[in-house]
Amino acid sequence: EKNNEIFLSGVRIVGELCKNSVQRTKSVLVELGVPWFLEILNCSKEEQVNASQYCLQVILNTLSGLDSKPESRPDEKLCEENKKEIDTLLTCLVYSTTSRTITGLARDAIIQLIMRNVHYKAINWAETLVEIKGLQRLMEVASELQEYKYESAMEITESTRTITAVCLARIYENMYYDKARERYLEAVDDYIKGKLITPEIESKVRVVVSLTCLLLGPLDVGNTIVARDGMLEMILVMANTDDKLQQQVACECIIAAASKKDKVKSIISQGVDILKKLYQSKDDGIRVRALVGLCKLGSMGGTDASIRPFADGSTTKLAEACRRFLINPAKDPDMRRWAVEGLSYLTLDADVKEKLIEDKKAIHAMLELAKSGNQASVYPVVTTLVNLCNAYEKQEVIPEMIELAKFAKHHIPEDHELDDPDFITKRCIVLAKEGVTSALVVLSKTESENCKELICRVFNAICAVQELRGVVVQQGGAKVLLPMALEGTEKGKKYAAQALSRIGITINPEVAFPGQRCVEVIRPLVMLLHPDCAALESFESLMALCNLAGVSETIRNRIVKEGGVTRIESYMFEEHLMLRRAATQCMTNMILSPDVIKMYEGKNDKTKFLFLLCGEEDEDTAQAAAGALAMLTSMSKKCCKK
Repeated sequence: EKNNEIFLSGVRIVGELCKNSVQRTKSVLVELGVPWFLEILNCSKEEQVNASQYCLQVILNTLSGLDSKPESRPDEKLCEENKKEIDTLLTCLVYSTTSRTITGLARDAIIQLIMRNVHYKAINWAETLVEIKGLQRLMEVASELQEYKYESAMEITESTRTITAVCLARIYENMYYDKARERYLEAVDDYIKGKLITPEIESKVRVVVSLTCLLLGPLDVGNTIVARDGMLEMILVMANTDDKLQQQVACECIIAAASKKDKVKSIISQGVDILKKLYQSKDDGIRVRALVGLCKLGSMGGTDASIRPFADGSTTKLAEACRRFLINPAKDPDMRRWAVEGLSYLTLDADVKEKLIEDKKAIHAMLELAKSGNQASVYPVVTTLVNLCNAYEKQEVIPEMIELAKFAKHHIPEDHELDDPDFITKRCIVLAKEGVTSALVVLSKTESENCKELICRVFNAICAVQELRGVVVQQGGAKVLLPMALEGTEKGKKYAAQALSRIGITINPEVAFPGQRCVEVIRPLVMLLHPDCAALESFESLMALCNLAGVSETIRNRIVKEGGVTRIESYMFEEHLMLRRAATQCMTNMILSPDVIKMYEGKNDKTKFLFLLCGEEDEDTAQAAAGALAMLTSMSKKCCKK
């Protein structure tokens, strides 16, 4: 079919035919064959690639009993019955990753399909992938460079290497026992040794490029290989040559390798002079990479204001150099991405944060880069935003421990005066007014769960400022926070849920969470009512649930179904005054539900406890309890007798 719309509809119909029926799916596979699916996937139109990718995912879901819900798990019996079809399909996908005839978009889609299905929570196919030498193929893709064109080059996009790094990391996550990890390392070694045996420079360049990819994905594997004899030396020698390509890949590898403190020290002792020399290069691509290398080494002390690896004032100069690359419209997006990466390290320094937040041009350029949708720029942009909002965890330091550390002559990190709460709030307000929410909405499409966690941290920091919550809702923040509160890392889910509860406190729930969202937001809020959560998180969740419970009977029913009532009750026994008050007020709104009244009518002392709360010293708690009791007794004769 020549008409693209009709063709796309056809592909989508095939996908729908395969939904929820193993028999139909098998018939489709027999009738069309796996090569047909790979053929329609091989296209440079994003819409067609997405439709074909979705179609293949539906087939895998149906054969394994998975569905699109976050907590979905495969059906082991189905997986066993359809093992032949699943293995054939995934093997074909793995083999086609290194095909020279497919488009870059198709390659990305195939690697994403592998990444989504190898996990032990999905089809648990990671070990099979290692056995069929799939890692070597992924390493081959990881070693490709867009700048390096020759006859048998693969077509890749600017996001391919990032997606491959995430895929390699996802496979490594599933190597949960030592023998499997050894096999993974052997497969990577096999690829690297095969390349280093040949004397050509191109092979060495490819090794360094794939090593950079490993350092961005399965870090432990990357570090093991960098620590091998002669590896770091080879990279530094390449950085010292006059060949631009070698300088570029060596620079990128040095940046990726400088992630552990012990590695940083050896790189500072051997590599700083080389990086400084490269920064004098006439080629902008080399200069910006050398600059990022210096930025990363210079930020070794993190947020500790007392550690300065370089001379005073040098971080501000480096930040100024990054800014020049970032705001120059003549530079290509890749240059600007590197400039933001430099800033993501330098913004650990509070002086740089203040300089950057006052520079509207630079902030605007960074947010525009975030909205471009380039996967490689997600992490640097989000990290810079986390630093600007100070959205990282601060461990509570016991004063006695500080005294003990001083006595033991142990180093104590110092906070910068520009990292006080007033300065942080001011920075959050500037970012919100510059449209950071729209940028975060685009960035949240990333596959990386760690990046999503960082995005949730930024959202939570912005929602901590009451006047900014309306802006977050207007620009679609609440909509993207919901899925992130249900799926992702444990911390990420917690931050997203806290941001949602903050929105639910100050904005009418029907406006903040229109339609079905009002019901969906309940689960993440109830999750915050847990002894492991901080008191503030639980308090904010109770206040948001109180507002939601006043909206409609449907929502109250959902709170009951999610086990919210018992959790709310447990906080009514809390010693902390604010928590007890918030829980009692929340229960007052819940009393409107017939299901809750039935609970109070049962053989228990719930009504008695409400009566006792009416005598609380705190007036608000007493009023809420009295209101609840009044409604309860007006609707239930049993409770009146009690």
